[in-house]
Amino acid sequence: MRHALLFPPQSPAMTLELLKKDVLNAVDALRAELLGLSHSIHQEPELALEEFKATARLADAVERHDLKVQREAFGLKTAYVAEFGAASGPTIAVLSEYDALPGVGHACGHNIIATAGYGAAIALSKLGNRLPGRVRYLGTPAEERFGGKEIIARAGAFERTDAAMMIHPSNLDLATMPCIAISEVEVTYLGRAAHASAMPHRGLNALDAVVTAYQSIAQLRQHIRQTERLHGIITEGGLAPNIVPERAACRFYVRAADVHELAQLKKRVHACFEAAALATGCAANIRWGDADYLDLKTNWPMAEAFARNSALLGREFVSPKTMPAGFAGSTDMGNVSHRVPSIHPMLAVAPTGVIIHNAEFARWAASEKGDAAVIDGAKALAMTALDLMCERGLLETTRADFDATADVSKAALARLNERVTDNHAGHDHMGCGCA
Repeated sequence: MRHALLFPPQSPAMTLELLKKDVLNAVDALRAELLGLSHSIHQEPELALEEFKATARLADAVERHDLKVQREAFGLKTAYVAEFGAASGPTIAVLSEYDALPGVGHACGHNIIATAGYGAAIALSKLGNRLPGRVRYLGTPAEERFGGKEIIARAGAFERTDAAMMIHPSNLDLATMPCIAISEVEVTYLGRAAHASAMPHRGLNALDAVVTAYQSIAQLRQHIRQTERLHGIITEGGLAPNIVPERAACRFYVRAADVHELAQLKKRVHACFEAAALATGCAANIRWGDADYLDLKTNWPMAEAFARNSALLGREFVSPKTMPAGFAGSTDMGNVSHRVPSIHPMLAVAPTGVIIHNAEFARWAASEKGDAAVIDGAKALAMTALDLMCERGLLETTRADFDATADVSKAALARLNERVTDNHAGHDHMGCGCA
């Protein structure tokens, strides 16, 4: 049964089918520009909150299409926003992200996310006064760390929006990305330097504290849920073998199915850090992230509309139920999804054996298969935005699906600022990683 049109057509030019045809043609006309942007961002990867070149490229490109852009939006130097369309219709947020990973560049394919979102927004803008709603195109930095979407959400980026959408590269076509909650913690241990051979008894070994904490957390892994994950690295380990390390540091990610289970696991991890300080006599500076990443609340009416539009492009989606147990990452889009109806579908850009956050995946992100995801992603996002703008029934079922778990979302958002302990200290901007 087809949904009723939100704006009944006054002429053939206002039919949903024709609008979709026009945005598909617009994306095709943008093809060279989109792939050029994708490849240029891919060639110069930038870390979270340092995406100055990518931001400039994308914002400049928006302006070349005669759209106004607010740069340094929502208090972040590498965020931007452009808004256009009819205020009388639904407002749909279309998102780009563009930060890269240390060492492996765009091994999460954010160059594809950036240009697919950009392509969808620009294609919709080409409808001019025929666009039956409003588009808020958001450049969202710092997904791999620092939680850019949470930061801009607190500044009002998603106020008065009816839905939010983006795509993400993968090795499969999936209607949603399995995502769990995550928190980041950085710990610095301070001991006392001494000659490691002549006077070791005068020293307090900060590296021993880090190693003790690492081993304690490794042992904790035996006694956590199948949906929980703990992993970390040593970021500082001393200066020389003959100096007892007076400073050492580590960074860990703590993940759980939702923010409530995450809160309990964080307390257990925190105890491991405190125990290491007690065992070695070192001081511990334990700094939990300013805001956790929430689990992803997929809006299924929207996700199904996206899948239908993608099928028109020849993509066949795999059921999330076929995914192996424990197969999940994390994203700050989860924080958006608990504020407004949202989707975060995955588009295949690499063979199934290629894993993300690996240098091989980075190569696929600039391949012909990656280029196809840019074009298909832009088209499917644009068509899905039009569905929401034109079909009253879809917009209503989207809102009803979101409202069905509104209490869950309210409780999740309320715990974002919860401290692990009374003496907890946090960075202004700390965050997590997407997978």
